Amino acid sequence: MANVKKINVEVAYADVNKHSLIKLVVEEGCTIELAIDRSGILLEFPEIDLMKQKVGIFSTQKKLTDIVKEGDRIEIYRPLLVDPKEARKRRVKK
Repeated sequence: MANVKKINVEVAYADVNKHSLIKLVVEEGCTIELAIDRSGILLEFPEIDLMKQKVGIFSTQKKLTDIVKEGDRIEIYRPLLVDPKEARKRRVKK
């Protein structure tokens, strides 16, 4: 079997009370979803639902099937608690 090149990536998630940044080494060609799974972050934050929550790399939204590159920081985004438009309307009323 040929040597598979390894790359360094990070997986980040934060809830209201704590945050986590996990550094890991994955094989080149690894998907975002596989890197998230291998990071163990889903065990640390069981509330994460990758079928509902969005993910990205360095604040740019991506798909779970996208391939990661050396140095990427995969971010798992929390669902919004308040619609941004609604929050703006509330601030204007005050």
